[in-house]
Amino acid sequence: MGRKWNNIKEKKASKDASTSRVYAKFGREIYVVARQGEPDPESNRALKVVLERAKTYNVPKAIIDRALEKAKGGSEENFDELRYEGFGPNGSMVIVDALTNNVNRTASEVRSTFTKNGGNLGVSGSVSYMFDSTAVIGVEGKSADEVLELLMEADLDVRDIVEEDEAVIVYAEPDQFHAVQDAFKNAGVTEFTVAELTMLPQTFVTLEGDALAQFEKLIDVLEDLEDVQQVYHNVEFEE
Repeated sequence: MGRKWNNIKEKKASKDASTSRVYAKFGREIYVVARQGEPDPESNRALKVVLERAKTYNVPKAIIDRALEKAKGGSEENFDELRYEGFGPNGSMVIVDALTNNVNRTASEVRSTFTKNGGNLGVSGSVSYMFDSTAVIGVEGKSADEVLELLMEADLDVRDIVEEDEAVIVYAEPDQFHAVQDAFKNAGVTEFTVAELTMLPQTFVTLEGDALAQFEKLIDVLEDLEDVQQVYHNVEFEE
């Protein structure tokens, strides 16, 4: 599982690092989550998750502050949260999460992207049942045994702990996200290589040749859509 996560993370990072669009997406997400509760991460746990994830993507403080101030200022801009599920080449599976102020526009863009890149949209639930909502938290400077020990001291029973390159990745239930982070922070850890609430596939598939190229284009175009926040899939890319 761990190797697969690193594979996904590196693929995303290589693309996100070359564009400022990821910052705009975080700005929108922070604004929406802050409006749904209090614009204070200490009283809004969902906001705290987003801010922790933003740190791992090096989102500038100015972007975060601007989104929080917009939420505090009582902006009336509204966004709908949408999830699309579909299939790529050779039966590969894709989940697309979006935040939009124009549902018709987003639906049209997502559908068109699937159609033009060898895929098709499915109905709600047609793909998500093959994915698990998972908290993924990574740290450096500790061994898997050390991480296991500190989590046991915090009375936390997580799904998996995997040593991966120079990091240790913890896979946990979504509602354990803050508890796992707190356990690390109590042990002196202040920086996280990964801090995500994500959808991980139960099984991975591999694609080759034209099918792989087509799938990569599908994911790239989906991630570039203004309204799309997250794209999850079950394809394992070659390292």
